[in-house]
Amino acid sequence: MATKRIASEAEALEQYRVSLENVEAQTEIATIMAEFGYDEIVIAEGKALFTQTREAYDVNQKEDDETSESYKNFTRLKESLAKTYTLHRKKGEIIFRKEPITLSKLVLTGSLPTAYVKWLETVKKFYTVALQDTTIQTKLVRLKITTEEINETIALITNLEHARAEYLREKEESQDATKAKDKIFAKMDDWMSEFYAVAKIALEDNPQLLESIGKFVRS
Repeated sequence: MATKRIASEAEALEQYRVSLENVEAQTEIATIMAEFGYDEIVIAEGKALFTQTREAYDVNQKEDDETSESYKNFTRLKESLAKTYTLHRKKGEIIFRKEPITLSKLVLTGSLPTAYVKWLETVKKFYTVALQDTTIQTKLVRLKITTEEINETIALITNLEHARAEYLREKEESQDATKAKDKIFAKMDDWMSEFYAVAKIALEDNPQLLESIGKFVRS
């Protein structure tokens, strides 16, 4: 079973890289470790595992970055829509304050939902109904809500929906990449844990050699 890692993943990867590189680069270490079962073939297996771990880590970082970027884009569009709709809602409530039926059709009664899906449905209903009713359009113009602006806001809603779909897709890909990275990292941690345990025994009379493969020895 893998030991718990105290260092960050990036730090662990660097330590593993140095250890696997130096165990081959220094003849004395290579000779001693080979006597304890870590010959060229076994070290090559460790290096291959390291390469897989490094690749999984890099993919995970890339997916996390893409998820962060897509979330920022989604948030930006949502804030833009919320700002536009909030102003239009206030104007609508004033324009149709004496028309309860129209207020109901435009969902301008009651409090505005906070949950995303219900909130978006409320917003979409306002612009969809307004776009289909020329009488409503005419009255909205009085407070400078033009048909062009209604169409632009509907386009913004479409962009927001696409942005959310992209964010959820990237989020899922990031989660999958994290699972794959964690799985290979556990194998790497386990392999290196045993490697270091053997190295401490093999190199106990050579603390400087032990330190050269990344294991600090207290004097």
